Amino acid sequence: MKITSKKLKEWKACADGYNWFMEHFQAGEAEYQDVLNALADDDRPDYAYWLMSRAGVDKEAVLEVDEVTDRKHLFVAGSLIVKLGIRVSGCLCAGSGIKAGSGIEAGDGIKAGWGIEAGSDFAIFAGLRVKITLWKSHALVIAKTKPKNLMSGHWEQG
Repeated sequence: MKITSKKLKEWKACADGYNWFMEHFQAGEAEYQDVLNALADDDRPDYAYWLMSRAGVDKEAVLEVDEVTDRKHLFVAGSLIVKLGIRVSGCLCAGSGIKAGSGIEAGDGIKAGWGIEAGSDFAIFAGLRVKITLWKSHALVIAKTKPKNLMSGHWEQG
C-alpha cells in the first residue's frame, strides 16, 4: 500500500506532518511500512498513530522477524510475527495482530487490531516505566480480546 502526498491532503494531515512526509519522501509517495519505519526512527508515535487511523490495516502485510530488540518504537501496517521475543522501550503497534514466540515488553503501550499473543508460559508487559496509577492513560494494551498472559498494563477492547 502506498502513502502519497495526495492521500495525506485528502486525509487533512497537519502542515507539520505533511512537511515531515515530504522531507523524508521527496518523491511524494512511499510504501506504508516504510513511512511507519521512518516515523518510528524519528520518534514520532503521534504521527504514526494518526497515519494508521487513516490508512487502516494492510491485510496483506506481514512482518516476520526473528526478534525485536533495541528499538524505541515499532509500528507495523499489518501483522507482526516474531520467532523469539519483542522488547521496545516505547510504543508497539500492529494494524492486525502481534504474535511472539516468547515474551512481549513495551515501555509504553501495545496496540493490535486482532490480538496479542506471547509464547506459551511467557508474559506480556506494557508500561514498564509507567506508574501503575497511570496505566489507563500511558500503558494501554488494546486488542479485541484480553491477552492471556498480560502481566502489566491496562487492557481495553479495541
